Amino acid sequence: MNLPNKITTIRLILIPIFIAVFYIDFSYHYLVAAGVFAMAAFTDFLDGYFARKYNMVTDLGKFLDANADKVLVLAAVVLFVDAHLLPYIWGGVAVSIIIAREIMISCLRMIAATKGIVMAADKLGKIKTFLQDVSICVLLGAFGIFGNDYSNVMYIIGIVIFGLSVVMTVVSGINYLVVNRKALSGVSK
Repeated sequence: MNLPNKITTIRLILIPIFIAVFYIDFSYHYLVAAGVFAMAAFTDFLDGYFARKYNMVTDLGKFLDANADKVLVLAAVVLFVDAHLLPYIWGGVAVSIIIAREIMISCLRMIAATKGIVMAADKLGKIKTFLQDVSICVLLGAFGIFGNDYSNVMYIIGIVIFGLSVVMTVVSGINYLVVNRKALSGVSK
């Protein structure tokens, strides 16, 4: 296993730690969870950087990286809904959109893989992931500092960024469908 794939594996290991810290009730547990999440999210940058810089891009790395990102973000947004950290109806709808997009893209990648096509993340998907990561860290920070005060500026900024990430979730999902329509239609690229 090369260095980028080891870094991605660290991200996968950090996910259950993030979940545990999120749920274990101690002073500033949301801030600690934000730190663990930020470290995990930073490994996404690191693995890609090393893979490209040192020509270590592998099909396994593309697969692990894409799925590690999904599991990390989906774990966080599901925890947010479970802990009522997002507005009730809007939060549920937003998280449903994120989950639906990730399932759709995973299915599309499986279809493409049967045709020998490996679909790496594109720029819109990376923007989506960046916005999701930032919003999750900001929201966790807001709850760590201000508790359940939904009117604080940090929380509002986090919700706005999260809303933008949901818009990018839809846009990048549509883009994946359009760009990869041949793999969906049964025509090899």
